[in-house]
Amino acid sequence: MWITTKPARCGIRRKAARCGVTTKAARCGVTTKPARCGIRRKRKGAGMKRWQVLTAAAVTVVAIAVTAIIWPGGASKTLTVIFPGAVGIHEGSDVRVLGVKIGEVTQIVPQGKTVRVELRYEAETNIPAEAKALIIPPSVVADRYIQLAPAYTDGATLPDKATVPIGRTAVPIELDEIYAALDKLNVALGPNGANKEGALAELVRVGAENLNGNGESLHDTLDGLSKAMTTLSEGRQDLFGTIANLQEFTTMLARSDTAVREFNGRMAQVSAQLAAEGEELATAVRDLARALSDITVFVQVNREELKQNVAALADLTGILVKQQAALKQVLDAAPLALSNLNLSYNPASGTTDTRDNALGPYDPAQFVCKLLAESLPVAQLPAVCGVLPK
Repeated sequence: MWITTKPARCGIRRKAARCGVTTKAARCGVTTKPARCGIRRKRKGAGMKRWQVLTAAAVTVVAIAVTAIIWPGGASKTLTVIFPGAVGIHEGSDVRVLGVKIGEVTQIVPQGKTVRVELRYEAETNIPAEAKALIIPPSVVADRYIQLAPAYTDGATLPDKATVPIGRTAVPIELDEIYAALDKLNVALGPNGANKEGALAELVRVGAENLNGNGESLHDTLDGLSKAMTTLSEGRQDLFGTIANLQEFTTMLARSDTAVREFNGRMAQVSAQLAAEGEELATAVRDLARALSDITVFVQVNREELKQNVAALADLTGILVKQQAALKQVLDAAPLALSNLNLSYNPASGTTDTRDNALGPYDPAQFVCKLLAESLPVAQLPAVCGVLPK
Protein backbone atom coordinates (compact mmCIF):
# COMPACT_ATOMS: atom_id res chain seq x y z
CA MET A 1 0.00 0.00 0.00
CA TRP A 2 1.41 3.38 -1.05
CA ILE A 3 0.62 6.62 0.82
CA THR A 4 1.52 9.99 -0.67
CA THR A 5 2.15 12.70 1.94
CA LYS A 6 3.14 16.30 1.59
CA PRO A 7 4.77 17.31 4.90
CA ALA A 8 5.42 20.95 5.74
CA ARG A 9 8.42 20.20 7.92
CA CYS A 10 11.38 18.00 7.32
CA GLY A 11 10.83 16.38 10.73
CA ILE A 12 8.29 14.19 9.03
CA ARG A 13 10.98 12.77 6.79
CA ARG A 14 13.05 11.93 9.85
CA LYS A 15 10.06 10.23 11.45
CA ALA A 16 9.49 8.31 8.28
CA ALA A 17 13.16 7.35 8.22
CA ARG A 18 12.93 6.07 11.80
CA CYS A 19 10.01 3.91 10.87
CA GLY A 20 12.19 2.24 8.26
CA VAL A 21 10.40 3.39 5.07
CA THR A 22 11.67 4.31 1.62
CA THR A 23 11.17 7.99 0.77
CA LYS A 24 10.94 9.67 -2.55
CA ALA A 25 11.18 13.44 -1.90
CA ALA A 26 9.95 16.15 -4.18
CA ARG A 27 10.19 19.65 -2.73
CA CYS A 28 9.84 18.47 0.88
CA GLY A 29 6.96 16.10 -0.04
CA VAL A 30 7.76 12.40 0.21
CA THR A 31 6.26 9.23 -1.08
CA THR A 32 6.49 6.55 1.64
CA LYS A 33 5.89 2.86 1.59
CA PRO A 34 5.56 1.92 5.27
CA ALA A 35 6.20 -1.61 6.33
CA ARG A 36 4.46 -2.05 9.76
CA CYS A 37 4.71 1.27 11.55
CA GLY A 38 1.58 2.94 10.08
CA ILE A 39 -0.47 -0.21 10.35
CA ARG A 40 0.27 -0.45 14.12
CA ARG A 41 -0.97 3.07 14.62
CA LYS A 42 -4.28 2.26 12.90
CA ARG A 43 -4.87 -0.83 15.06
CA LYS A 44 -4.11 1.08 18.27
CA GLY A 45 -6.80 3.68 17.47
CA ALA A 46 -9.37 0.96 16.75
CA GLY A 47 -8.57 -0.72 20.09
CA MET A 48 -9.18 2.52 21.99
CA LYS A 49 -12.60 2.93 20.41
CA ARG A 50 -13.50 -0.63 21.38
CA TRP A 51 -12.58 0.02 25.02
CA GLN A 52 -14.71 3.16 25.10
CA VAL A 53 -17.73 1.24 23.78
CA LEU A 54 -17.25 -1.53 26.34
CA THR A 55 -16.89 1.00 29.19
CA ALA A 56 -20.06 2.85 28.16
CA ALA A 57 -21.96 -0.45 27.97
CA ALA A 58 -20.76 -1.48 31.44
CA VAL A 59 -21.81 1.88 32.94
CA THR A 60 -25.25 1.54 31.32
CA VAL A 61 -25.71 -1.97 32.75
CA VAL A 62 -24.67 -0.81 36.25
CA ALA A 63 -27.06 2.16 36.04
CA ILE A 64 -29.92 -0.11 35.01
CA ALA A 65 -29.13 -2.52 37.87
CA VAL A 66 -29.00 0.28 40.46
CA THR A 67 -32.30 1.68 39.17
CA ALA A 68 -33.88 -1.77 39.40
CA ILE A 69 -32.67 -2.11 43.00
CA ILE A 70 -33.84 1.33 44.13
CA TRP A 71 -37.11 1.32 42.21
CA PRO A 72 -38.34 -2.32 42.02
CA GLY A 73 -40.46 -2.84 38.98
CA GLY A 74 -39.59 0.66 37.82
CA ALA A 75 -43.04 2.03 38.91
CA SER A 76 -43.28 4.98 41.27
CA LYS A 77 -45.75 7.57 42.53
CA THR A 78 -45.31 11.28 43.11
CA LEU A 79 -46.50 13.33 46.06
CA THR A 80 -46.55 17.08 46.68
CA VAL A 81 -46.10 18.34 50.26
CA ILE A 82 -46.58 21.96 51.35
CA PHE A 83 -44.20 22.75 54.25
CA PRO A 84 -43.92 26.02 56.21
CA GLY A 85 -40.15 25.59 55.78
CA ALA A 86 -37.70 22.98 54.52
CA VAL A 87 -34.41 23.68 56.30
CA GLY A 88 -31.95 20.82 55.78
CA ILE A 89 -34.03 19.18 53.03
CA HIS A 90 -32.58 19.04 49.52
CA GLU A 91 -33.08 17.15 46.31
CA GLY A 92 -32.21 13.53 46.98
CA SER A 93 -33.19 13.58 50.68
CA ASP A 94 -34.79 10.36 51.86
CA VAL A 95 -38.52 9.76 52.12
CA ARG A 96 -39.25 7.14 54.78
CA VAL A 97 -42.05 5.21 56.48
CA LEU A 98 -41.23 3.89 59.94
CA GLY A 99 -37.60 4.78 59.26
CA VAL A 100 -37.40 2.65 56.08
CA LYS A 101 -36.53 4.48 52.87
CA ILE A 102 -39.24 4.28 50.20
CA GLY A 103 -38.29 7.22 47.97
CA GLU A 104 -36.55 10.57 47.69
CA VAL A 105 -37.10 14.30 47.23
CA THR A 106 -37.09 15.30 43.58
CA GLN A 107 -37.76 19.05 43.70
CA ILE A 108 -37.96 21.93 46.20
CA VAL A 109 -39.74 25.13 45.15
CA PRO A 110 -40.24 28.17 47.47
CA GLN A 111 -43.76 29.63 47.26
CA GLY A 112 -44.07 32.81 49.30
CA LYS A 113 -44.21 31.83 52.96
CA THR A 114 -44.36 28.10 52.18
CA VAL A 115 -42.20 25.57 50.38
CA ARG A 116 -43.51 23.02 47.86
CA VAL A 117 -41.59 19.75 48.02
CA GLU A 118 -42.02 17.11 45.33
CA LEU A 119 -41.50 13.49 46.39
CA ARG A 120 -41.21 10.22 44.52
CA TYR A 121 -41.80 6.88 46.26
CA GLU A 122 -42.35 3.23 45.41
CA ALA A 123 -45.68 2.52 43.75
CA GLU A 124 -46.36 -0.64 45.76
CA THR A 125 -46.02 1.26 49.07
CA ASN A 126 -49.48 2.28 50.30
CA ILE A 127 -49.76 5.60 52.16
CA PRO A 128 -52.93 6.43 54.18
CA ALA A 129 -55.19 9.05 52.60
CA GLU A 130 -54.89 11.27 55.71
CA ALA A 131 -51.14 10.77 56.15
CA LYS A 132 -48.95 13.51 57.61
CA ALA A 133 -45.51 14.59 56.39
CA LEU A 134 -42.89 15.27 59.07
CA ILE A 135 -39.35 16.59 58.71
CA ILE A 136 -37.26 14.52 61.11
CA PRO A 137 -34.20 16.30 62.56
CA PRO A 138 -30.80 14.62 62.14
CA SER A 139 -29.30 12.23 64.62
CA VAL A 140 -25.57 11.73 65.16
CA VAL A 141 -25.02 9.86 61.88
CA ALA A 142 -28.07 10.77 59.78
CA ASP A 143 -29.27 13.73 57.76
CA ARG A 144 -32.75 15.21 57.82
CA TYR A 145 -35.41 13.27 55.98
CA ILE A 146 -39.17 13.35 55.40
CA GLN A 147 -41.28 10.82 57.29
CA LEU A 148 -44.78 9.85 56.12
CA ALA A 149 -46.92 8.79 59.06
CA PRO A 150 -48.75 6.80 60.16
CA ALA A 151 -47.94 3.53 58.43
CA TYR A 152 -50.73 2.10 56.31
CA THR A 153 -52.94 -0.59 57.85
CA ASP A 154 -56.22 -0.45 55.95
CA GLY A 155 -58.65 1.97 54.33
CA ALA A 156 -58.18 4.59 51.61
CA THR A 157 -54.72 5.39 50.23
CA LEU A 158 -53.09 8.45 48.68
CA PRO A 159 -53.44 8.44 44.90
CA ASP A 160 -50.65 9.30 42.53
CA LYS A 161 -49.86 13.05 42.28
CA ALA A 162 -51.68 13.78 45.55
CA THR A 163 -51.01 16.85 47.73
CA VAL A 164 -50.49 16.98 51.49
CA PRO A 165 -51.60 20.44 52.75
CA ILE A 166 -49.62 22.48 55.24
CA GLY A 167 -52.09 21.57 57.97
CA ARG A 168 -50.86 17.97 57.89
CA THR A 169 -47.15 18.77 58.05
CA ALA A 170 -44.70 19.41 60.86
CA VAL A 171 -41.16 20.77 60.94
CA PRO A 172 -38.66 20.71 63.83
CA ILE A 173 -37.91 23.83 65.82
CA GLU A 174 -34.64 25.35 64.70
CA LEU A 175 -31.91 26.18 67.19
CA ASP A 176 -31.99 29.87 66.31
CA GLU A 177 -35.74 29.93 67.06
CA ILE A 178 -35.03 28.51 70.53
CA TYR A 179 -32.35 31.13 71.09
CA ALA A 180 -34.73 33.85 69.90
CA ALA A 181 -37.46 32.67 72.28
CA LEU A 182 -35.00 32.57 75.20
CA ASP A 183 -33.80 36.04 74.30
CA LYS A 184 -37.39 37.34 74.29
CA LEU A 185 -37.96 35.70 77.69
CA ASN A 186 -34.83 37.31 79.11
CA VAL A 187 -35.87 40.70 77.78
CA ALA A 188 -39.41 40.28 79.17
CA LEU A 189 -38.04 39.37 82.62
CA GLY A 190 -35.15 41.82 82.55
CA PRO A 191 -34.79 45.38 83.87
CA ASN A 192 -36.74 46.76 80.94
CA GLY A 193 -39.56 44.27 81.35
CA ALA A 194 -41.26 42.62 84.33
CA ASN A 195 -38.44 43.62 86.68
CA LYS A 196 -38.48 47.27 85.69
CA GLU A 197 -39.90 48.24 89.09
CA GLY A 198 -38.18 45.37 90.90
CA ALA A 199 -41.31 43.19 90.99
CA LEU A 200 -39.52 40.04 89.86
CA ALA A 201 -36.68 40.51 92.31
CA GLU A 202 -39.20 41.08 95.10
CA LEU A 203 -41.07 37.94 94.08
CA VAL A 204 -37.87 35.91 94.24
CA ARG A 205 -36.95 37.43 97.62
CA VAL A 206 -40.39 36.78 99.16
CA GLY A 207 -40.42 33.26 97.75
CA ALA A 208 -37.00 32.55 99.23
CA GLU A 209 -38.08 33.86 102.63
CA ASN A 210 -41.26 31.78 102.60
CA LEU A 211 -39.45 28.62 101.58
CA ASN A 212 -36.56 29.15 103.99
CA GLY A 213 -36.78 26.46 106.68
CA ASN A 214 -39.85 24.86 105.11
CA GLY A 215 -38.02 22.35 102.96
CA GLU A 216 -39.26 19.37 104.95
CA SER A 217 -42.84 20.61 104.88
CA LEU A 218 -42.60 21.22 101.15
CA HIS A 219 -41.18 17.70 100.74
CA ASP A 220 -44.06 16.22 102.75
CA THR A 221 -46.57 18.21 100.72
CA LEU A 222 -45.13 17.05 97.42
CA ASP A 223 -44.90 13.47 98.73
CA GLY A 224 -48.56 13.57 99.82
CA LEU A 225 -49.55 15.02 96.47
CA SER A 226 -47.63 12.27 94.71
CA LYS A 227 -49.38 9.59 96.80
CA ALA A 228 -52.75 11.20 96.11
CA MET A 229 -52.05 11.21 92.38
CA THR A 230 -50.94 7.57 92.63
CA THR A 231 -54.18 6.68 94.41
CA LEU A 232 -56.19 8.46 91.75
CA SER A 233 -54.20 6.66 89.06
CA GLU A 234 -54.79 3.25 90.66
CA GLY A 235 -58.49 3.98 91.09
CA ARG A 236 -58.96 5.62 87.72
CA GLN A 237 -61.38 2.91 86.63
CA ASP A 238 -63.67 3.61 89.59
CA LEU A 239 -63.20 7.35 89.16
CA PHE A 240 -64.05 7.24 85.49
CA GLY A 241 -66.96 4.91 86.26
CA THR A 242 -68.31 7.42 88.79
CA ILE A 243 -67.94 10.22 86.26
CA ALA A 244 -69.72 8.12 83.64
CA ASN A 245 -72.57 7.38 86.09
CA LEU A 246 -72.85 11.09 86.94
CA GLN A 247 -72.97 11.85 83.25
CA GLU A 248 -75.79 9.32 82.80
CA PHE A 249 -77.61 10.80 85.82
CA THR A 250 -77.36 14.34 84.49
CA THR A 251 -78.48 13.12 81.07
CA MET A 252 -81.52 11.48 82.69
CA LEU A 253 -82.30 14.71 84.55
CA ALA A 254 -82.03 16.65 81.31
CA ARG A 255 -84.43 14.25 79.60
CA SER A 256 -86.82 14.48 82.57
CA ASP A 257 -86.61 18.24 82.78
CA THR A 258 -90.41 18.66 82.91
CA ALA A 259 -90.82 16.16 85.77
CA VAL A 260 -87.91 17.72 87.68
CA ARG A 261 -89.42 21.19 87.30
CA GLU A 262 -92.80 19.88 88.53
CA PHE A 263 -91.11 18.20 91.52
CA ASN A 264 -89.27 21.40 92.39
CA GLY A 265 -92.55 23.34 92.13
CA ARG A 266 -94.31 20.97 94.52
CA MET A 267 -91.39 21.10 96.93
CA ALA A 268 -91.61 24.87 96.84
CA GLN A 269 -95.36 24.67 97.62
CA VAL A 270 -94.72 22.28 100.54
CA SER A 271 -91.99 24.54 101.86
CA ALA A 272 -94.28 27.57 101.59
CA GLN A 273 -97.06 25.71 103.41
CA LEU A 274 -94.72 24.58 106.17
CA ALA A 275 -93.41 28.12 106.48
CA ALA A 276 -96.97 29.44 106.78
CA GLU A 277 -97.75 26.89 109.51
CA GLY A 278 -94.47 27.34 111.31
CA GLU A 279 -96.08 28.19 114.67
CA GLU A 280 -98.40 25.17 114.54
CA LEU A 281 -95.47 22.90 113.69
CA ALA A 282 -93.45 24.37 116.53
CA THR A 283 -96.36 23.78 118.92
CA ALA A 284 -96.78 20.19 117.68
CA VAL A 285 -93.08 19.52 118.15
CA ARG A 286 -93.19 20.92 121.69
CA ASP A 287 -96.26 18.79 122.53
CA LEU A 288 -94.54 15.75 121.06
CA ALA A 289 -91.51 16.43 123.23
CA ARG A 290 -93.70 16.61 126.33
CA ALA A 291 -95.52 13.43 125.33
CA LEU A 292 -92.24 11.59 124.86
CA SER A 293 -91.11 12.83 128.26
CA ASP A 294 -94.34 11.55 129.87
CA ILE A 295 -93.97 8.22 128.07
CA THR A 296 -90.41 7.92 129.34
CA VAL A 297 -91.57 8.50 132.94
CA PHE A 298 -94.46 6.04 132.46
CA VAL A 299 -92.12 3.33 131.18
CA GLN A 300 -89.69 3.88 134.04
CA VAL A 301 -92.47 3.66 136.66
CA ASN A 302 -94.28 0.65 135.15
CA ARG A 303 -91.25 -1.28 133.93
CA GLU A 304 -92.22 -4.59 135.63
CA GLU A 305 -95.87 -4.45 134.52
CA LEU A 306 -94.82 -3.66 130.96
CA LYS A 307 -92.41 -6.58 131.07
CA GLN A 308 -95.19 -8.95 132.14
CA ASN A 309 -97.53 -7.57 129.50
CA VAL A 310 -94.91 -8.04 126.80
CA ALA A 311 -94.37 -11.63 127.94
CA ALA A 312 -98.14 -12.29 127.86
CA LEU A 313 -98.34 -10.65 124.47
CA ALA A 314 -95.63 -13.00 123.28
CA ASP A 315 -97.76 -15.98 124.43
CA LEU A 316 -100.81 -14.52 122.67
CA THR A 317 -98.94 -14.04 119.44
CA GLY A 318 -97.68 -17.61 119.71
CA ILE A 319 -101.25 -18.89 119.99
CA LEU A 320 -102.31 -16.78 117.04
CA VAL A 321 -99.47 -18.26 114.98
CA LYS A 322 -100.55 -21.80 115.92
CA GLN A 323 -104.19 -21.07 115.04
CA GLN A 324 -103.32 -19.30 111.85
CA ALA A 325 -105.30 -21.73 109.65
CA ALA A 326 -108.39 -21.46 111.88
CA LEU A 327 -108.15 -17.68 111.91
CA LYS A 328 -107.92 -17.69 108.15
CA GLN A 329 -111.04 -19.86 107.88
CA VAL A 330 -112.90 -17.62 110.33
CA LEU A 331 -111.92 -14.52 108.41
CA ASP A 332 -113.07 -16.14 105.15
CA ALA A 333 -116.42 -17.29 106.55
CA ALA A 334 -117.15 -14.37 108.90
CA PRO A 335 -118.37 -11.91 106.20
CA LEU A 336 -120.88 -14.50 104.86
CA ALA A 337 -122.05 -15.39 108.37
CA LEU A 338 -122.59 -11.75 109.27
CA SER A 339 -124.47 -11.20 106.00
CA ASN A 340 -126.75 -14.20 106.74
CA LEU A 341 -127.31 -12.93 110.26
CA ASN A 342 -128.36 -9.58 108.86
CA LEU A 343 -130.78 -11.25 106.43
CA SER A 344 -132.29 -13.41 109.20
CA TYR A 345 -133.33 -10.42 111.27
CA ASN A 346 -137.04 -9.68 111.10
CA PRO A 347 -137.59 -5.99 111.85
CA ALA A 348 -141.39 -6.39 112.06
CA SER A 349 -141.24 -8.74 115.04
CA GLY A 350 -137.79 -7.77 116.26
CA THR A 351 -136.70 -11.43 116.09
CA THR A 352 -134.24 -13.55 114.19
CA ASP A 353 -136.04 -16.01 111.93
CA THR A 354 -134.25 -19.30 111.25
CA ARG A 355 -135.10 -22.69 109.77
CA ASP A 356 -133.36 -25.68 111.23
CA ASN A 357 -131.80 -28.14 108.78
CA ALA A 358 -129.84 -30.55 110.90
CA LEU A 359 -128.66 -32.72 108.00
CA GLY A 360 -127.86 -29.75 105.80
CA PRO A 361 -127.56 -30.45 102.09
CA TYR A 362 -126.71 -34.14 102.70
CA ASP A 363 -128.86 -37.11 101.63
CA PRO A 364 -129.88 -39.28 104.61
CA ALA A 365 -128.67 -42.47 102.87
CA GLN A 366 -125.29 -40.95 102.15
CA PHE A 367 -125.08 -39.72 105.73
CA VAL A 368 -125.73 -43.22 107.08
CA CYS A 369 -123.20 -44.76 104.66
CA LYS A 370 -120.55 -42.33 105.77
CA LEU A 371 -121.18 -43.15 109.41
CA LEU A 372 -120.87 -46.88 108.60
CA ALA A 373 -117.70 -46.33 106.57
CA GLU A 374 -116.05 -44.68 109.56
CA SER A 375 -116.74 -47.75 111.83
CA LEU A 376 -116.74 -50.78 109.45
CA PRO A 377 -114.29 -52.19 106.94
CA VAL A 378 -115.08 -51.56 103.31
CA ALA A 379 -115.92 -55.24 102.66
CA GLN A 380 -118.73 -55.20 105.27
CA LEU A 381 -120.49 -52.09 103.94
CA PRO A 382 -123.89 -52.61 102.30
CA ALA A 383 -123.83 -52.87 98.53
CA VAL A 384 -126.23 -49.92 98.21
CA CYS A 385 -123.53 -47.57 99.61
CA GLY A 386 -121.41 -48.29 96.57
CA VAL A 387 -124.06 -47.10 94.05
CA LEU A 388 -125.14 -43.89 95.83
CA PRO A 389 -124.13 -40.65 94.07
CA LYS A 390 -121.20 -38.89 95.64
